[in-house]
Amino acid sequence: MTRMIGTRRWAGTARVSGARPMAGPAGAAGPLSRHVVDYVLPLRWDGDAGLDELTAYLKELSRHARVIVVDGSRDELFDRHAERWRGLVTHVRPDPGLRFANGKVNGVTTGLRLARAQHVVIADDDVRYDPAALAGMDALLAGAHLVRPQNHFDPLPWHARWDTARTLLNRALGADYPGTFGLRRAFFWEMGGYDGDVLFENLELIRTVRARGGVEYHAPGLYVRRLPPDVSRFWSQRVRQAYDDLAQPVRLALFLSVLPAVAAGLARRRFGTLAVAAGLVVGLAEAGRRRAGGRRVFPWTASLFAPVWVLERATCAWLAVGAALGGGVPYAGHRLRRAAHSVRSLRRRPEPLSPGRDGYARLTW
Repeated sequence: MTRMIGTRRWAGTARVSGARPMAGPAGAAGPLSRHVVDYVLPLRWDGDAGLDELTAYLKELSRHARVIVVDGSRDELFDRHAERWRGLVTHVRPDPGLRFANGKVNGVTTGLRLARAQHVVIADDDVRYDPAALAGMDALLAGAHLVRPQNHFDPLPWHARWDTARTLLNRALGADYPGTFGLRRAFFWEMGGYDGDVLFENLELIRTVRARGGVEYHAPGLYVRRLPPDVSRFWSQRVRQAYDDLAQPVRLALFLSVLPAVAAGLARRRFGTLAVAAGLVVGLAEAGRRRAGGRRVFPWTASLFAPVWVLERATCAWLAVGAALGGGVPYAGHRLRRAAHSVRSLRRRPEPLSPGRDGYARLTW
């Protein structure tokens, strides 16, 4: 991974909205000096599993970035985290003035209020940057308002390979949705933040940047490691992730059509046609795996899971529609009905959603 980043193999795709010309993405990423970027980690844990590993990561990360952990964990866990991370990171509660139903957005917004650097990395608690990836993100943010890198699971148990099939198909058809972004802090406040009353907050952020005329850069060759969830969490995420497709109607319609098509093929004994369709899905995933040097981080076995993942998503798409008709999908004690807003509806909004364009100057604790 480091060699790929260090030799300028970004293979990215710029998506430009509005009339805000900027310089193109920077070239080679040199060594990252101390605290060139700020790193915002929104966190909400129910237990201590993984605390030692995360603490070790934060210790290394703090050598290369100013780290802000916005911790929405219950009091006893928050206090334990504060004790372990004292002197390593800025460790705070989410701003109580923020009332978004999606707690991650409260954490991101609070962290960006406290950030000082213009280039900010936002990352979930299972994302693991190395210095080269941080330097790569910093370089690309010189020419974009939002940078979308590529996550890859490491290690790779069977369920991570299954979920990697989704990543490969997304790469083949456009771009994946990672658990981390690079963001220009000033532009975040200029656009007024983003709506946190949606489930698919990553897509909401992307679409808000586009709606406000920002430059988004896809970097399929900027690989950032991600820890896989445990098996129970993997299963619990199936319907919730399918619910995200309600914000992408064409994609949702495609998945809703899969089960009827498979059922019709089985009823008519068209097994050869079904086998060819499965082979085409595997081929499409393999094309995504080979894009931008992906064979370095994605195993070939993940492509074989692609038909299985399509059937899973096709099944869960129907369950997601049922959840929508029932009032939304459960999330952290709430029911979120909307997956994300369209770019068109965001463009119609005259004023930003989030208070405090001057950011950290207006924090109230």
